[in-house]
Amino acid sequence: MTPPISHLKGLDYSVLQQCMHCGLCLPTCPTYDATKVERHSPRGRISLMRAIADGRLDATRTFADEMYFCLGCLACMTACPAGVNYAELFEHARAEAEASGVLKSPRRNLIRTFAIRWLFMDLSHLRLLGRVLRIYQQLGLQRLVRRSGVLKLLPRRLQELEAITPDIQPKFSAELIAPLTPAVGPKKYRVAMLTGCAQDLIFSNINRDTVEVLARNGCEVFTPPKQLCCGSLHAHNGEWELAQRLARRQLEQFPPDQFDAIISNAGGCGSHLKHYRKLLADDAAYRDRAALWDQKVKDIHEWLVEIGIQPPVNHNPVQVVTYHESCHLAHGQKITAQPRQLLGLIPNLRLVELPESLWCCGSAGIYNIVQPEMANQLLERKLKHIEATGASIVANGNPGCLLQLINGAKQQGLKLRVVHPVTLLAEAYRLSAWPRFDNRSASPPTLSTAEALLSRATAPPQTPRPPHTPQAASNRYYCR
Repeated sequence: MTPPISHLKGLDYSVLQQCMHCGLCLPTCPTYDATKVERHSPRGRISLMRAIADGRLDATRTFADEMYFCLGCLACMTACPAGVNYAELFEHARAEAEASGVLKSPRRNLIRTFAIRWLFMDLSHLRLLGRVLRIYQQLGLQRLVRRSGVLKLLPRRLQELEAITPDIQPKFSAELIAPLTPAVGPKKYRVAMLTGCAQDLIFSNINRDTVEVLARNGCEVFTPPKQLCCGSLHAHNGEWELAQRLARRQLEQFPPDQFDAIISNAGGCGSHLKHYRKLLADDAAYRDRAALWDQKVKDIHEWLVEIGIQPPVNHNPVQVVTYHESCHLAHGQKITAQPRQLLGLIPNLRLVELPESLWCCGSAGIYNIVQPEMANQLLERKLKHIEATGASIVANGNPGCLLQLINGAKQQGLKLRVVHPVTLLAEAYRLSAWPRFDNRSASPPTLSTAEALLSRATAPPQTPRPPHTPQAASNRYYCR
């Protein structure tokens, strides 16, 4: 029998050696803060990983459970003075856990096959599920089932999961966004827009707002209707090969040499998308394209500040807003100032800083589903701090966090609007004396029209385009 592949033994050992065991990560780790147990800390987890790499420890059930108790929030990476790449270690450790088979059970195997291998490998499956759920909600069946009391017959955990079922948008991104959106005014940049997977179903309005803001600031936006999962769900859950497969397909759909930027508006997805070069380092056919891809992927906040945008005109109502950091946006992508800079451009918006804004809300991908107790503790802590600010609006740049806060506010009866910063910016533009922006005509384009748009968008530029260089900070805003 062939022994399972060891991801940790095959990892560059210097990555494991970087940890100095100084302990500066401990106060920033939510699971260590809650338990004060060493193995629940980044330092403790790295010690376990190194023991497996050294051959002193086998991948046991205890090891695997510990790797999945980790949020993967990456706060330890911000705190670490030695620059330990915990994100890489974390993904390889979970891949080690899956390869060892210590967590396998018929029930778990069925759930993972359905969700990871079927639902998120082909997003037509996810959209089909979304349409069924949307009909269930729009016909009032969900409300009827909840009021009937029949859910009380289910196990408690299923009742909890049903309570956080997201509301599906009336239209998905492809119904709201044209395949090619022209720039409003002079075209300055050509960008591709990634609509995501769960985001497409639950927050397609944010995708629409993102494209509108980009177009209003000189960007021609390419948004193909049939997109892929970025693979972060797979990489973070030990499915390394599936993550690689999705990365290759992304590179085929969005050739990075044809765009000035590839835009993500989801903090968690963007953090993964910026590391395709590492993911495909051993693939000679794709690694060069992956390196260019990493350079071109930009978070929406990062890109808008980089190119300089036109501030909205002062026609906005007074808004008191606080900002909760997406962990992977802040710690994975190191983007913290840019969202605040964009919010600061909105007239009559008062930004109140959130205590512990960098502390995880408990969403962490699917953590709130697989580790509900710890996730709920973190959510309660987060909501208390949000309440203390007195803000009626909380802004955040990641769909998982948005959904976590929406559900938490609903459960606690808080009158709180949870919104992406780019939505606030889009709303401010609409209130300004700007030309009306119509992202998609009332009638969707015919197949031949759509094909022509896609052909034009994917065609190589006729003349070489000079590389994009960020404007200086003093030159950040331009006027048409």
